[in-house]
Amino acid sequence: MLTSPAHAVHHGDREIETLEEFDAVVSARGTLSGFRVQAVDLTDRTRELLGTDTAGAVFLGCRMRPAAAEKVRGDGALVLPPVPGLPFDPYRGHLYTPDDLFASLDKGYEATPDALAYTWFQRTRADGDILASMLRAVHDDSMSDALDELLRRARVVGVMGGHAMARGTEEFRGAARLGRALSQAGFTVATGGGPGAMEAANLGAYTAPYDDAMLDEACRLLASAPSFTPSITDWARAAFEIRARWPRGNHSIGIPTWFYGHEPPNAFASHIAKYFANATREDGLLARCNAGVVFLPGAAGTVQEIFDHATPNYYESRGEPTPMVLVNRAHWTEKLPAWPLLRSLARERSMEDRITLVDRIEEAPEALKRLGG
Repeated sequence: MLTSPAHAVHHGDREIETLEEFDAVVSARGTLSGFRVQAVDLTDRTRELLGTDTAGAVFLGCRMRPAAAEKVRGDGALVLPPVPGLPFDPYRGHLYTPDDLFASLDKGYEATPDALAYTWFQRTRADGDILASMLRAVHDDSMSDALDELLRRARVVGVMGGHAMARGTEEFRGAARLGRALSQAGFTVATGGGPGAMEAANLGAYTAPYDDAMLDEACRLLASAPSFTPSITDWARAAFEIRARWPRGNHSIGIPTWFYGHEPPNAFASHIAKYFANATREDGLLARCNAGVVFLPGAAGTVQEIFDHATPNYYESRGEPTPMVLVNRAHWTEKLPAWPLLRSLARERSMEDRITLVDRIEEAPEALKRLGG
């Protein structure tokens, strides 16, 4: 179950992230004192701002008219105004949707907010400008805050795997069936949000309300653009055509990064937390997988994720260890022998009973259940 961000204030938070929440708080309480108003356009709420106590309030990236801004500053509120000229909002109150990141796809991927944010990142990442680094940090913190609000009561299973898995392959269909089975079992599927195995798992979760034939047809249609190379535009359009044909997909989470800018986000995750800092993104993704993680065959990134997840399980720094299911015995014992090391690490620790290796992807859901996910 995902928690709607629109209910944040009702959970005792003092964050206001929509105009509806702003109106509700002003009407019910008659004060904004102590509230944090995040990325809300208040240009049409001048009268309310002039007539409401805002002492101790914080306004993060809120547009407002000069008279209103002068008044709330006079009350003692902290006002951090919008930053002009950015292709993203550092104070954003909600996660992205595929439509947000792929807006203007009809003009080509290069015109989308996702591509423009990556271009800005490439231009500023090494210039030593403290403003740019601060904006990236504020944006990433906003993503984490929104992610926590969304997943407040969710049982999250992570599906990790490489970006190289091509659409149209049996491996892609298998990863999609895994995401579908997990979603139908009531879990929220979370992935790294990119192409390949990540897209397949998000696609599978998306197809959960439909029958098996829909998943098979979707996989067949997607195979017309098997990879995000050479054309991200064609790859993304194929996904949006699936979404248009079957518009009532189930929710899932994608957590990608602009650090790997050559990897676009996939369009099947309903909520996307995209980060500039890969370390923050990686740790945050795994930390939120409170019902376990399934590791599909991958390369360096997936190996890193295995041991990033194993470390807090080893030390129990996040509490009781969570299940880890590695899929494909030959891959994890011969090609990249992470399993023998993981098993040795877990020996005589409480995590020993929370790890397993299975041969086939179809075995993963039952293995996760057996381990307590």
